[in-house]
This record gives sequence, C-alpha cells and structure tokens, in this order.
Amino acid sequence: MYNEDEFLQLSGIQHFAFCRRQWALIHIEMQWKENLRTVEGQILHENAHNPEMNEKRGNVIVVRAMPVHSRKMGVSGECDVVEFHKSDKGAHINGREGVYMPVPVEYKRGEPKSNNIDILQLAAQALCLEEMFCTDINYGYIYYGETRHRLKVDFDDEIRNEVVKLFEEMHLYYRRGYTPKVKISKKCNACSLKDLCVPVLNKNKSVAEYIDKFISETGE
Repeated sequence: MYNEDEFLQLSGIQHFAFCRRQWALIHIEMQWKENLRTVEGQILHENAHNPEMNEKRGNVIVVRAMPVHSRKMGVSGECDVVEFHKSDKGAHINGREGVYMPVPVEYKRGEPKSNNIDILQLAAQALCLEEMFCTDINYGYIYYGETRHRLKVDFDDEIRNEVVKLFEEMHLYYRRGYTPKVKISKKCNACSLKDLCVPVLNKNKSVAEYIDKFISETGE
C-alpha cells in the first residue's frame, strides 16, 4: 500500500507507455509544451469534465470529472466520465436506491490507435474504481472525437497485469529521479516535447562525445 504523498498521476501511464523519456520529462523534470493535439485534447476533456452536467438517464447515472485513486498501485487522477449502470452485480451509492456498476468512459480527441496506450489508461481507471467500490468491472468505453464513436474495451488479465507492472516501473523511476535516454523512432515526430527532448542530440552517449565529434568535424 502506498501513502497519498507517494501517489503518481494516473494519466501518466499513457505517457509512460508511449515513451518512458517523455513521461520522465513531464512528471519528474516538470517540462511541458503544447501543440495542436494537446490543445484540442484539453478542449474535449473540459467539455467532458463539466461537473454541472452530471445527470441520470433511466437506470444510468452519469458522473463527470470523478476523482479516483488506488492505494495498491499508488496513483490518483480523474475519470472523464463514470456511468453507474443499475445492476445486481455492482456497488451501493450513497443517496441512491439499488446497486450500480461503475463503467469508466475516457474521451480522446483523435481516432483509435494502433497501440494500447489509451486502453491502459482506461483500464487503470477501472482498477481504481474496483478498489474504491469493492466490485469487479469487466469493461469500459473510449470515445474518440474524430470518429464520434465509442469503443468498448474489455479488461482481461493481460491488460490488468500490464497496468500494475507499468505503475511499479513508474514508481521505481520516480524514486530514483531517473530520466531514460532517448530512443529515436517515428513517434518522436508526433511528440509535443520533441524540441525539449532534442532527440537528435540526446542520441549521443555523452556530452563529452558530442563535443569531441563537433571539434573533429569543424577543426576548431
């Protein structure tokens, strides 16, 4: 069990799975830079996070900007939307009759990705909700703004184990204050931190080697 002062940001799992160096630059070195993708994503999340838009639709209660946490994984964050579906296999909610199953819904600006980084973030939210409500959550949804479509995600053992493993690794990096060296790939071009990361320079093994190479090439 982790103490609250040890909690990491839940949303960081997406950065970490995308690029461990990117995560370290943001969450350890506190560096950040906006680009069009991040701004559009913030606008979409601001709409989803409006707490005044909480509502009840038949047997479904819709809660926005819901804080969640897990002492087991040592993380905290906020779900864009949690739908509480009336079910005989759920949890009791204060002030409500019956039993409800929490179902996380994450909002993303683009379209479904070829990797699983969005799924990992959603699964992390589900694991937090499971711990908070002492229930099992089998699925959730990701809403993509570009396609205007919901993607249902089932939480199998493989994705659950990967979430737990990634958070363990994140805690290890954070305690050490460790920022991994760059690993250049095509995804660097889409990264909002590429100018801060400077992947072309960081691929050099050391500053000394970079300086020696510069001197040998310029003859100075």
